[in-house]
Amino acid sequence: MRRVTWLAVPVVSILAVALAFALAAVGEEPKAGEGGWIPLFNGKDLEGWKAQGNGTWKVEDGCLVGTPNNAQGGDLFTTAEWGNFELKFTYKAVWPANSGVWFRTQYQFDILEWKDPVAFSGTLYCPGKMFITKNIDKSIENREGWNEGQVYANGDHLILWLNGRKTGECHDKTFAKGKVGLQVHPGKEFENMKILVKSIVIRPLKEGDKPTEPPAPKGDAK
Repeated sequence: MRRVTWLAVPVVSILAVALAFALAAVGEEPKAGEGGWIPLFNGKDLEGWKAQGNGTWKVEDGCLVGTPNNAQGGDLFTTAEWGNFELKFTYKAVWPANSGVWFRTQYQFDILEWKDPVAFSGTLYCPGKMFITKNIDKSIENREGWNEGQVYANGDHLILWLNGRKTGECHDKTFAKGKVGLQVHPGKEFENMKILVKSIVIRPLKEGDKPTEPPAPKGDAK
């Protein structure tokens, strides 16, 4: 009996370690903070994120920074996935740029200036569908400084805001769950671009939860 008990302890330990590695591989959700908001970026390193493609991703001065690599682009995705949520992020771009914030892996809050059809940052992009909703007001974005983006995704209901202004709203059932990510688009015209994100937080929602409207920009009528 003593011999069996002595052998069981290492086996249990090995199983516990294996389970821990398995959970890490699929990506555990970070713990929620004040108001249920979960920080996706710790301000120090790329923990909880995984790069794809040929873009360069690093942390500089407390910001996530993405740049092309010899005009080749890439993506940076969270290891965890979410279904229904609100997402808020603070970003700045060095132009000319073509970037964006992915959510549910395949939807993108675009950060760009597109000529045909005309579309600016705050446009909703989806591979295979191009622009689902378009922001046609270039003046909403601060091209020289920081911007506040927000996404509401609950079931098929999607809403995008940029600097307190709603830039798109639709119902689309293409993707129900996925990762959050950042993009650096390839192309010679974007070889000197840079995307900087100093904050990105997410709050899981229950089905039917209403969106949290961002504060209206100063000077807007109530």
